[in-house]
Amino acid sequence: MWDEIGEGEEDRRGMLQALEEECLNVYRAKVEQVRQHRAQLKREIADSVAEVAAICATIGEPPATVQTACSSLQGTGSLKEELGSIAPELAEMRRRREERRRQFSDVTERVNRIHQEMNLGGGQPRVVADSSDLTLTKLEELRAYLQHLQSEKESRTRKVAELMASLHSSSLVLGMNPREIIATHGGDQAGHFSDDAIARLASEIERLREIKRSRMGKLQDLLASMLELWNLMDTPAEEQRRFQGVACNIAASEDEITEPNALSMDFIRNVEAEVVRLETLKECRMKDLVVKKYDELKEIRRRARLPEEDDGDAVAMFDAIDSDAERALILERLEVQISEAKDLEFSRKDVLERMDKWQAALEEESWLEEYNRNENRYNVGKGTHLVLKRAEKARALVSKMPAMAEALTAKVVAWEKERGVKFEYDGEALLDMLEEYSNARKEKEQERKRQRDQRRLQGAAPERDASPVARPPPKNIKNVTRTLSMGGSARKASASSSRPGTPSFLKSPMSARRGGSDEGQMMASDSFE
Repeated sequence: MWDEIGEGEEDRRGMLQALEEECLNVYRAKVEQVRQHRAQLKREIADSVAEVAAICATIGEPPATVQTACSSLQGTGSLKEELGSIAPELAEMRRRREERRRQFSDVTERVNRIHQEMNLGGGQPRVVADSSDLTLTKLEELRAYLQHLQSEKESRTRKVAELMASLHSSSLVLGMNPREIIATHGGDQAGHFSDDAIARLASEIERLREIKRSRMGKLQDLLASMLELWNLMDTPAEEQRRFQGVACNIAASEDEITEPNALSMDFIRNVEAEVVRLETLKECRMKDLVVKKYDELKEIRRRARLPEEDDGDAVAMFDAIDSDAERALILERLEVQISEAKDLEFSRKDVLERMDKWQAALEEESWLEEYNRNENRYNVGKGTHLVLKRAEKARALVSKMPAMAEALTAKVVAWEKERGVKFEYDGEALLDMLEEYSNARKEKEQERKRQRDQRRLQGAAPERDASPVARPPPKNIKNVTRTLSMGGSARKASASSSRPGTPSFLKSPMSARRGGSDEGQMMASDSFE
């Protein structure tokens, strides 16, 4: 075509050179395109390896996984084969990362929900999973925190249930409507176990407890007054039955009062009205109460063998009862005297018990003397063996009388040393009475010994009806007789003046009633000595 056209050699060489240059440019472009493709494949391979490494680091996989992926590339020929071999590993790691993210999302959602329930949407910040840290360690920490929150929620739920039960119980005891109180303090709202809800419930329960303690104090004061008035006026059991159940709460603690309406205002007003009624009735019966208390005081002093009060004082006290200003003071003074008399009676109890035993021994001694004077005591008859047994027991008891007297004296001395006053028995010093008895017993023993010596000197056989020489009775024989012989009769004074009478403290009411004489008592005492 150039020959036909007639192109010159120079033009031909230029055109061929240009064509060669254009071919080189096309070749160079293709080479550059292939080079770029190769570089892109290498980048994709590197990015894939880096992504696999990053995912492994994010989810906490060991580095061996990345090393395994890199080693698998070394055995392949082309870059496409290398990229094709790492693609499945990358897809698997992405799948595992997404699964881990779902796990984190589930845990964080539950944590945030509990936060919202426990704090009613405020307080704790929202928990968000960190996408750069999806390791199992972090997931376990988050799960442990979730478990802690669940335990805290259960604990608070139980605490709220206990607070609600306490609130309900206190409301019923106080006669209030628990539903209104619970609704007022948000007990029906969702998330009522939050800090604020628990604090409100605790505050309300404390307020109810304050009311309960206040009403308890008022009710117990009223009950104490009621019981005192019942005791003062001997209120019949039928009248007490109405308040008998609540009267048991006078010493109850706060937690022991659980009956509904036990501290309601209506019930307290009823108790208060009853106390006012009893107070009004007490004013009408004040004089009778004072007389009753005075009789009680006299009975206590009689049991304790204390001297009776002067009748003039009693009359003056009764005359003062007509004065309204003195009634309360007289009643209070009687209560104090009764309390002091009871304490004194208790302190004298041991001595009085021994004194009773001593008087019983005196009774047996008197009976034994009379028994020994009986000449027919050994005759066989109905009941003789019983009398002999009693005589044997009486002799054993009489033999213990000196020891009993010593023990009684020691008790009286100890009592007087502790109290600093004399121990009086029916108005007379008991030690003086015991000493007088001891002296009389010694005189009796000496007289008995003198009679025995005289009979031996005379060589006369002892006769049971022989009587000792009369000796004057001991001092204060009348007082000793009245005290130690348990009410001996004045008939003892009618005994024959030619014979010495038995000392009054050796006689008992039984011997006094029988009017037995002291004839032959010296010989009788020899028989049981």
